[in-house]
Amino acid sequence: MPIFMDRHDLTGATSEEVAEAHLKDLGIQDQYGVKFLTYWFDHRNGRTFCLIDAPDMETAQCVHREAHGFVASEVVEVALSAVEAFLGRIDDLEGRGSGAESRDAGHRAVLFTDIVGSTEMTSRLGDRRATELVRAHDSVVRRCLSRSAGREVKHTGDGIMAAFPSSAAAVDCAVKIQREFQRFNADNPEELHIRIGLDSGEPVEDSNDLFGTTVQTAARLCAAAGADQILASEKVFQECGTADRFARAGRFRLKGFSKRVLAYQCAWSG
Repeated sequence: MPIFMDRHDLTGATSEEVAEAHLKDLGIQDQYGVKFLTYWFDHRNGRTFCLIDAPDMETAQCVHREAHGFVASEVVEVALSAVEAFLGRIDDLEGRGSGAESRDAGHRAVLFTDIVGSTEMTSRLGDRRATELVRAHDSVVRRCLSRSAGREVKHTGDGIMAAFPSSAAAVDCAVKIQREFQRFNADNPEELHIRIGLDSGEPVEDSNDLFGTTVQTAARLCAAAGADQILASEKVFQECGTADRFARAGRFRLKGFSKRVLAYQCAWSG
């Protein structure tokens, strides 16, 4: 059966109330041939996200409707591998229904890296040497991810997409990556210059794919960044709660966006 993730707007709900509703879903799911795998609760914004194995979207909604009446406002089909890559789990935590899941709001920051001039690098150095440099990039980025609670989502060929539990962690990792490449370039005749883009958001946003808008914005900001730059979205800037890591702001024309997008350049040198 397909896997779905839905979003509920439950302003004012408590983690205990959401946990109780989840237990009610579990209590009648077998009648509909549905399995509620887990959920995430964003107490600050009053949103809950459910992960469901169901024949179709409407059947999943029927369970919600009968169990407690909290029908989802958005439902999207997702891949379990993508959910696990972004969110780190695809089933209930120990202590299911006790409110333990509320510790994870499901909100994630997304980071893209990209090797500047990778096509030219391959043409100039040949496939073998260029592949060695891509592997060097991968090693540096993955080492920084492990130090900043980052989770690799996928390799893009000449970069990496990763997810973080907070914008602060993503910015911290981006800074570490650029500083690591600064050291790499000081010790190697063939330099690697990286650009990075950052955005943050919820798993389900306006019937998009899983983190669809967030992924698209982070990728476009990465493409708009110059060599050795980090561009962060306005959301990331606001969620970090401090301006001391951001040098300046500007509006960028990004592919696929009708209006210029406000972004902040992150200061990392020194």
